[in-house]
Amino acid sequence: MNRINNKLQEDKKILSIYFTAGYPKLDDTVSIIKELEQNGVDMIEIGLPFSDPLADGPTIQESSTQAIENGMTTSLLFEQLANIRESVKIPLLIMGYFNPMMQFGMEEFCQKCAAIGIDGLIIPDLPLYVYENEYKTLFEKYGLKNIFLITPQTSNERITEIDTISNSFIYMVSSAAVTGSQSGFGNEQIDYFKRIADLNLKNQQIVGFGIKDEETFNQATKYQKGAIIGSAFIKYLAKNPVNMIKEFISLIKK
Repeated sequence: MNRINNKLQEDKKILSIYFTAGYPKLDDTVSIIKELEQNGVDMIEIGLPFSDPLADGPTIQESSTQAIENGMTTSLLFEQLANIRESVKIPLLIMGYFNPMMQFGMEEFCQKCAAIGIDGLIIPDLPLYVYENEYKTLFEKYGLKNIFLITPQTSNERITEIDTISNSFIYMVSSAAVTGSQSGFGNEQIDYFKRIADLNLKNQQIVGFGIKDEETFNQATKYQKGAIIGSAFIKYLAKNPVNMIKEFISLIKK
């Protein structure tokens, strides 16, 4: 069974961390992954830097720009991760935009992901109908889970459609804002968390956008399976060395 689906079956709330590959330094990628696993993170989303990340707030945009300036490329990321499964056991996903993957060649990209042990992809700008008609067979060929996003504005009909085609988890965006733009969750978002839980979808949900500390992690996981932290972790990395990741994680999961 896919490592993501195995993790989803565990009787615990899942903490997933997003970071941008090649940031803060070009060669930090593998060290960050190892530190995160060693300190209790359940799943990792490795961000593929892109020059025009429309859904990302300034923190992730800046980290992406810095990573590209550092020299990070898709090919280099695959080189860095070539032996990652010799030491890392938790699920690893690549999150990125469709354009760089298309430029690399979609089949070659999926093939490389499978070869190094990537479990799934999160591609915010890959339309559902394009995936279903053109890439679903390819993803399945290489054992990759494709993770779709929903927002508070996504209709129940659309959510049901996404739930039907998904076979892992659904990335539940907490608001329509860009990443890193929130400070805590209000009643409107809590109601949204409840509403999605009441749909009794076959795929569990993991909440992203706005999770930065123990309080917001607990709010996001009261009704959903897990939560993703991105911008808050990248801000921490900007000010602290990789060997201090333990301090950040200890503030989320006590």
